[in-house]
Amino acid sequence: MSRLSREQADEPSIVAYPDGPFLLRGDVAVLGPDGQELPRRRRTVALCRCGKSVLKPYCDGTHKLIGFRTEPELPADGSDSSAE
Repeated sequence: MSRLSREQADEPSIVAYPDGPFLLRGDVAVLGPDGQELPRRRRTVALCRCGKSVLKPYCDGTHKLIGFRTEPELPADGSDSSAE
């Protein structure tokens, strides 16, 4: 397994976890509806995708309690093989 360079490690990224939050990594400002920057205590934060977190926009784990499920990803060509 190769180590990331310091530049690559600082590059912002978002990872969508199946049935869970978006993980936001890197030096990115999170803004509220009023445009003001929201506090971040960590370099990596979980952003709510289920819409039920009391800490929005941050995840509080509620997705596990309510059984939140994400849709399966479609193939790159956009076809849905399960529809056949």
